Amino acid sequence: MKKIQDVRLTRRRYNRIAFMYDFMEAPLEQMRFSTWRQRLQTGIKGENALEVGVGTGKNLAYYPEDVRITAIDLSPRMLARARRKVAKSHLSVDLQEMDAQDLAFPDHSFDTVFASFVFCSVPDPVMGLRELRRVCRPEGRLLLLEHMRPHHPVLGLIFDVLNPMVVRMMGANINRKTIDNIRQAGWQIKVAENLSSDIIKWIEAIP
Repeated sequence: MKKIQDVRLTRRRYNRIAFMYDFMEAPLEQMRFSTWRQRLQTGIKGENALEVGVGTGKNLAYYPEDVRITAIDLSPRMLARARRKVAKSHLSVDLQEMDAQDLAFPDHSFDTVFASFVFCSVPDPVMGLRELRRVCRPEGRLLLLEHMRPHHPVLGLIFDVLNPMVVRMMGANINRKTIDNIRQAGWQIKVAENLSSDIIKWIEAIP
């Protein structure tokens, strides 16, 4: 029951802010995020790929043209905005409403699974990461662009104190220990590169 309640709460939060989501994050996109997202163009490989938490479609511009991509999100209002962007592009993307913790795909369906700034908001991140591992092919890989709790003791404490307010406003947890969660879900981390201090990282992992 708690899992269902958490999923509904997360969906409501992102439905509520969908109309202004791109506007709120525009400064960060222009300053840094868009540059980091460009790594997806060369990082996504294989015939089939899955994006978890497509949101309003901020990664669409960086999809490689030779890969079939399925993209999911929990929020129908975020997906509606992504669909409008797809309609204005030449992309062929299968957009579906779905919970990252309960993926409706067979085992070993995708060569690459990827997400950007998503596992801060999945109610049970380890469960979601395990689902990604289940649908990833044995020779496939995981790509993540994520923010997380800093190791610095003072900064870490500040993130802990601010987290409840940020979650209520934005739906995102700023104090997740995402590296630990990835390992707990069974992935083998091959790359964990600091992009902004140790708060934002580019991560590559294999099942």
